[in-house]
Amino acid sequence: MSNELIWIIFALVNFCMIILVYRLFGKAGLFVWIGMSTVVANIQVVKTIELFGLTATLGNIIYGTAFLATDILNENHNKNEAKKAVWMGFATLIAMTIMMQIAMVFQPGEDDFAQGALETIFGFIPNIAIGSLAAFIVSQYLDVWIYNKIRNVLPSKKYLWVRNNGSTMISQLVDSLIFCGIAFYGAYPLGVWFEILLTTYFIKFIVAAIDTPFLYIAKKFKVKD
Repeated sequence: MSNELIWIIFALVNFCMIILVYRLFGKAGLFVWIGMSTVVANIQVVKTIELFGLTATLGNIIYGTAFLATDILNENHNKNEAKKAVWMGFATLIAMTIMMQIAMVFQPGEDDFAQGALETIFGFIPNIAIGSLAAFIVSQYLDVWIYNKIRNVLPSKKYLWVRNNGSTMISQLVDSLIFCGIAFYGAYPLGVWFEILLTTYFIKFIVAAIDTPFLYIAKKFKVKD
């Protein structure tokens, strides 16, 4: 099975799971999902794959679900709930980063086999850790703000796709610029850095387009606050 087909199936599984969580647990489920997705995305991002002829990181799909979650909260609840979810995700990401950095300081036992793997996954260089944190909080807050502004201008349900795609695709571009700018600028020749930026955003752009039908599904749910 090709990476492209696995990736599409993986995306659909992720978006179906977030809809199921929302259906079962309401907005509380989305709060938990955003915290979980920020942690898992920063683990998956370590793995690179060949996708559509490009080298890409694996964490872009589940990272994109966090944007869908805040859009659902903004649409079905209110912008304050979406902002609260963003800060919860940010706090979760900081807590995970601090706890895993301390965990790796412990001297491993003689028969330990996990230290090397943990260092590979969680041994972030400072630029990547800072870039990830800055990109998350700025882009997520921007997503909530843009979504609400578009909804004020185009409140009809028929423009739901405009609100979703407009806010997510713009905020994902900002996310890519901040992350690649902090994490990789100067580490590669300018041409290579620009290629990394374009491929990163291209994958996120596709994820943002795929999640649109799932926002329509969530819109139909009558869930408790």
